Amino acid sequence: MNGAVAAALARPQRAVLGRIAPRHLALGAILAGSAVLNVNRLAQNGYANTYYSAAVKSMLGSLHNFFFVAYDPGGLVSVDKPPLALWAQAISAKVFGFGPMSLLLPSAIAGVLAVAALYRIVAPRFGTVAGLLSAAALAGFPSLVAVARDNNPDAILVLLMVLACGAALRAVETGRLRSLVWCAVLVGLAFNTKMLAAYLVVPGIAVAYVVCAPGSVRRRLVHLTAAGLVMVVVSGVWITAVDLTPASARPWVGSTRDNSELGLALNYNGLGRVAGQQGGPGRTGRPYGGFGPLAGGRAAGGPLPPPGAAPPQQPPAGGPPPGLRGGPPGGPGGSRNGAFGGPTGPLRLFSDSLGGQGAWLIPFALLGAGGIALTARRRRDPRFAALIVLGGWFLTEAVILSVSGGIVHPYYVSAMGPGLAAMVGAGAVALAGLARRSGRGIALTAVAIGATVAVEIVLIGQQRYMSWFVPVLVAGGAAAIALIVVRRHLARAAVIGAVGLLLVTPVAFASTTWSSPVSGIFPAAGKSQQPGPPGLGGRTRSGPAGGPFGQRAPAGLERFLRTHPSGSRFQLLTQSSMSASSLILDGFKVGSMGGFNGDDPALSAKGLARLVARGEARYVEVGGAFPGRRANSATAAVQRYCTRVPSADWQSSRSGPGGFSPFGQSTLYDCAGHAAQLAA
Repeated sequence: MNGAVAAALARPQRAVLGRIAPRHLALGAILAGSAVLNVNRLAQNGYANTYYSAAVKSMLGSLHNFFFVAYDPGGLVSVDKPPLALWAQAISAKVFGFGPMSLLLPSAIAGVLAVAALYRIVAPRFGTVAGLLSAAALAGFPSLVAVARDNNPDAILVLLMVLACGAALRAVETGRLRSLVWCAVLVGLAFNTKMLAAYLVVPGIAVAYVVCAPGSVRRRLVHLTAAGLVMVVVSGVWITAVDLTPASARPWVGSTRDNSELGLALNYNGLGRVAGQQGGPGRTGRPYGGFGPLAGGRAAGGPLPPPGAAPPQQPPAGGPPPGLRGGPPGGPGGSRNGAFGGPTGPLRLFSDSLGGQGAWLIPFALLGAGGIALTARRRRDPRFAALIVLGGWFLTEAVILSVSGGIVHPYYVSAMGPGLAAMVGAGAVALAGLARRSGRGIALTAVAIGATVAVEIVLIGQQRYMSWFVPVLVAGGAAAIALIVVRRHLARAAVIGAVGLLLVTPVAFASTTWSSPVSGIFPAAGKSQQPGPPGLGGRTRSGPAGGPFGQRAPAGLERFLRTHPSGSRFQLLTQSSMSASSLILDGFKVGSMGGFNGDDPALSAKGLARLVARGEARYVEVGGAFPGRRANSATAAVQRYCTRVPSADWQSSRSGPGGFSPFGQSTLYDCAGHAAQLAA
């Protein structure tokens, strides 16, 4: 009897195992590898980008702060991004408790889900091998791994854009408006994650639907118009709700001059990134944030400093943080272009700032796309539509990143990953098929492998990483090309082997994010790419060390705020969020008068006077690590009329790690009793 029972129980297990195909095991291994890349030693990143971490903590304080994504507990100013990613982090923190891991895991999970979603898109159209190679290329894409280990919104943005591509391809293949509308909803949600960056997937989708979808041209255009309206509505619901709310009933929209979320979307987070803005390579020579006053002794457009007052635009003690100096932090993997993309041009993606983040496989992706175009020419071929959607996304991202004259950080490359990975996987299968049939196919495949080997060798030297692997690359690439030429029927195996070899270096480079904490604001792979919080061995009272560059607020300032009577709404107002984030994470009621950079007109002198008169604010910190391009009127009024607090009363003598402290050139003022002067 016992034997019969055991046999009966074993049969379902064997049936289940029998249904697990090798492709499922391979995909499981890739997803497991993606999870390891994203999660291994993740806790070392602490609160990562403490600007967003502080905002999440503030959002948990009230539904008002949650809806408007207020940066500070008092709801003075909002963050510079739309709400979706921050809402996800806030919900995670509400469920699992506020802490670094509850803030970082949503991005890590989104990175793994993006890999799975890309496989589900590529495999049905190009085959299992193409799907697996694409998934592997995306799982090991260095920039995606870096953002998946951070609390910036980019990993969630990438996931939503991949899902939108999947819905778009279903719509193209079936002609169903429902699928196209679902695609539009996903793009709208992506817009509410990182604004206009989400729309870079739209050109390929629109072209594919017009060219490849069934039905008359008129029907296709009507469907696109309807879906476009849905996309605009979903994109604009939250923005409209914010902009229609009276300014007095909500926070100031951070990083804007006009207090408008629409303005934020179109300018600072939109066209300004392409056309040129402060901090980009095209329009100005001053670094992002503008350390140091301009000629004439004042910041551009800012008020003259009062007599005898320290100018607010002085560089911080020890100089600006490493990522803003323009020089390498030092050591292997450093970037001479720091946290920014370097000069614009066709080779920008291969620069030492961006190259290591995602350029390893660009030649193979481009020539692979050419191979797909040669093998899938029919309008109704699903491969042709996928080429337009995914290849179009890849090319759009590559072009925009190359020509943008505004702010371009290395982690922006993460959005290029899915399109590039799809062209690598699908292109490998297409090139292998061409190589088996013609000499032209052999030549194209050989060039793809050889050019990619050459680029990887250049990037290895540029990043000073894995130089021992160069002979292996050369020998493996040469062997694959020789095998294709001599044994044409083995072209498929040779190309797959070559792609596997070419994936080794980017995957290994992605794993450098384990070696030290990544920078929260500028997440990037590489052993010294914008080193993150160096002091995470120490802890603040609420968790790992905070501060946008990993620095903690001076213990003396925290002690001062605890022992001196302060405002009921704000224990401290700072000029910029660079000085406020670590204090908010430590549980203090701190607000930033000038938003992220310190120059937002979020609080006027009269507004500050009202806060002081009502007892809602008293102490104000001016200066700090990142004081902004210019002071606002409240900052100037504080310097002119409020009383300086002696630095010995609040400022620790010890600066932050590496001699840099976000409070190095700060001045603390007491505004109690000065409300009338401030109002004047």
